[in-house]
Amino acid sequence: MTPPNFPTLPKAAAGDRVAILSPAFAAPAVSEAVHEQAMKRLTEYTGLIPVEYPTTRRLGATAQDRAADVTAAFADPTIRAILATVGGNDQITAIKHLDAQVIAAHPKPFLGYSDNTNLHNFLWGLGMPSYYGGSTQVHLGAGPHIDDVHLISLRAALLEGGTVDLTDPGEAEDYGVPWTDPRALTEFGTREPTEPWAWSGPQKMVEGRSWGGCLEVIDQIAMAGRMPAVDDFAGAILLLETSEDLPAADDVMGWVRALGERGILEAAAGVLVARPPVSRLGETAPAAHERAKLRADQRAAITGQISLYNPDAVICVGVPFGHTRPQWILPHGGLIRLDATTRTITADFG
Repeated sequence: MTPPNFPTLPKAAAGDRVAILSPAFAAPAVSEAVHEQAMKRLTEYTGLIPVEYPTTRRLGATAQDRAADVTAAFADPTIRAILATVGGNDQITAIKHLDAQVIAAHPKPFLGYSDNTNLHNFLWGLGMPSYYGGSTQVHLGAGPHIDDVHLISLRAALLEGGTVDLTDPGEAEDYGVPWTDPRALTEFGTREPTEPWAWSGPQKMVEGRSWGGCLEVIDQIAMAGRMPAVDDFAGAILLLETSEDLPAADDVMGWVRALGERGILEAAAGVLVARPPVSRLGETAPAAHERAKLRADQRAAITGQISLYNPDAVICVGVPFGHTRPQWILPHGGLIRLDATTRTITADFG
């Protein structure tokens, strides 16, 4: 068997409407100022008109109500794309309340990361591509401006399509200023220089349709029995990242090993691993050398397991997607090319 043949989703144009949803946690309820700045910037930089739904700003909304908003946004022909405000930790409970038939009949781009791994996996099962990354509350509303790499990929996902060569922005932060602090509107968090991306595996080029997300959520998806068939991963590019919960390298190793035992690592052609957060909001950050060691330990845990199960896989670790900022939005179900000979990554946004 071969991986699903995903369609190319139509792009939006200036003046079109896009849904702003909170399929997990309603971040706008924590800071409406950051949310409003995000909505203003979205229109300013894309020309798109944000449309909120009943649970967008509602803390504690039920899984049924959040799922109803997702289904309604897909069903509405005037909505051209869907953006998540943020992730969370219980989206898994909303998946069973989605109307798969309605959503499959109205394909459109969905953007989000972290707990939104649940929705990306759901859409993959319907044969629908999406885009892993983007949080209006984190990447559009917070800070003095939108990071260049995020804006390039946001516009590619929503408006322009085409292929994009991923680059290293040269700096990264694990988290920003707390949303309740007025400085969140004008300042980034503490940023530090990035390390070079680490390549391993054979010196060759591989290209495939991407699947993946946050490892902690993939673990839940597997426990819930919602993983794709192993045959669907033939030739795929896996996207793997970890969250602000800062799992230990041994835990990460265990999750990746389980993907190997399931046959997914062997089936894949390549693996893209994100730069992980190693410090947590509200706590004293480890010293610089300790942060570097934590990232190196996770890198070794992941590459070690992949090389055991699939020594022919091309691996690149440290790419800025997932729980980091600046953040690239990446195709999920779209084509990604890893070229270990030139050490370049190209993403196809349709």
